[in-house]
Amino acid sequence: MEFLDQIQQPLGFERLDLLAKQVVEGFISGLHKSPFHGYSSEFAEHKLYNKGESTKHIDWKLFARTEKLYTKRYEEETNLRCHLIIDNSSSMHYPIVKNPSIDRLNKISFSVLASANIMQLLKKQRDAIGLSVFSDTYEYYASEKGSARHYAMILDQLSKLVMQSTTKKTEMSTYLHQIAEKLKRRSLVIIFSDLFSLEEKALEELFDALLRLKHQQHEVILFHTYDKATELDFNFNNIPKRYTDIETGDKVDLYADNVREVYRTALKAYFNEIKLKCLRYKINYVPVDFKHDVNKALTEFLLNRQKF
Repeated sequence: MEFLDQIQQPLGFERLDLLAKQVVEGFISGLHKSPFHGYSSEFAEHKLYNKGESTKHIDWKLFARTEKLYTKRYEEETNLRCHLIIDNSSSMHYPIVKNPSIDRLNKISFSVLASANIMQLLKKQRDAIGLSVFSDTYEYYASEKGSARHYAMILDQLSKLVMQSTTKKTEMSTYLHQIAEKLKRRSLVIIFSDLFSLEEKALEELFDALLRLKHQQHEVILFHTYDKATELDFNFNNIPKRYTDIETGDKVDLYADNVREVYRTALKAYFNEIKLKCLRYKINYVPVDFKHDVNKALTEFLLNRQKF
């Protein structure tokens, strides 16, 4: 169940491209000698120049300092194809945030920012990126391309998502099957969803769709977004409140203390079920508290890119 206290019109990020660049540069600067050192510069390391090799990659600046010839040994280009998938149902817009920023996010703005950050890394590596957005309809699709114009088009679409807050449910399995039909070449598929309002049958249908992606040899990362304080721990004061389901409009009046333990137990069991199914089907399951886990998405992406 989702909770809505007041409605404001979201305004979206200011310069999502610059924000993503700032986040990624800060993230990369902290990698240094980590396994991802290849992302902190354009090449992995130097090696001594051997007579007869092409002079194309000689580092002349280093030669000026050392009077020795070294070449830049570049990371192997993998021509990665990555397809981002974002659940844009109403529950993803919880809580309502009028002016999202790095310190003030909700589930959809976290997903948008994380996607823009991943795009920034893909752009550095000249990889191809695609995007699908769905709710109760298939709202947007762009195939995987690597041009600057294509990146700009997807970034513009991501920016618009933050400003949408109409009442829409989730039809995940339906549109994941459609996306699977469109992905003709092996890709890294990254999904952002809160996975709420999924009944047992809908959950089974979701994993049928995810298994189809796996059978097509795609690598799948499922980012499960949530707000730990309210959606997991149900930390509301015990003043009687009316709670509204954002997607259905259903309302219930209750005291938080009366249902907290039952709620926590049920939700913990639900999360565990998703985790176990992902383990069984070898889907990379990444639960993320959007208030604290911005860099977690980048770390998982790098780990899976290297495996890919």
